[in-house]
Amino acid sequence: MRHMYYGYSKEELLNNGPKLPVVVMEDNAAVFQSMAQEMVQEIKENNRRDRRTVFICPVGPVGQYPYFVELVNKEEISLKNVWFINMDEYLDDEKNWVPADHPLSFRGFMQRNVYGKIKEELLMPEEQRVFPDPKNLDRIPKLIEELGGVDICFGGIGINGHVAFNEADPSLTKEEFLNQKTRVLEITKETRTANAIGDFNGALEDMPRYCVTIGMYEISHAAKIRLGCFRNWHRAVVRRAAYGEATSDFPVSLLQEHPDINLKITEFVAGLEG
Repeated sequence: MRHMYYGYSKEELLNNGPKLPVVVMEDNAAVFQSMAQEMVQEIKENNRRDRRTVFICPVGPVGQYPYFVELVNKEEISLKNVWFINMDEYLDDEKNWVPADHPLSFRGFMQRNVYGKIKEELLMPEEQRVFPDPKNLDRIPKLIEELGGVDICFGGIGINGHVAFNEADPSLTKEEFLNQKTRVLEITKETRTANAIGDFNGALEDMPRYCVTIGMYEISHAAKIRLGCFRNWHRAVVRRAAYGEATSDFPVSLLQEHPDINLKITEFVAGLEG
């Protein structure tokens, strides 16, 4: 069966009634700057109102973080009342966190590239920098409830439609998939391959096989969801996300009915050539 939406031009992608709002921006920098600015604006508004800010944060995409760090340091924005809940982390074969000095460790990335570059007097306490823990899977759902919910979930989309590491599972109904919370799972061959190409110089045999991830429950209950896509294979992914049927076989499609979601993509992804 040939799916017509995979051949949609930029104009058709935007104008044929997408089920998930799509915003086309000039290039990667524009997408990442927009994400960083939205992070900063949410924090500043909540600080002004003496409210905490709670984000679900990815390590992929990551291009927003240099802009975010620069804005926080330049504008002296306090993060003392901000919580970063990271989406996921790779696990070793014993299903423990990979070491923070592993080249793919998300914990290591955030420390080196975000927390380690923010002025100490502005940085949130360490206990407000949270990762899903394979030894304490209930923590994040309970923490989110205690904090009063998530303001914005930021993320990307995997090649099989996964958000965080919520891999496709056609055996589940839409409702069952959306009710999944933080858990440990095996990473699919498709995701391992795509991530090896994008993040690990193609070293597929050394890619971790397991991960811990927040669930679609936590993601779908965020007040806002902001997704960014910029890779060449995202051309197909965004077309299915915007026009495909809502199915657990392509998890991001289950977010089509979220009340405040958008998908920011580059001109490169919006086109079909180049």
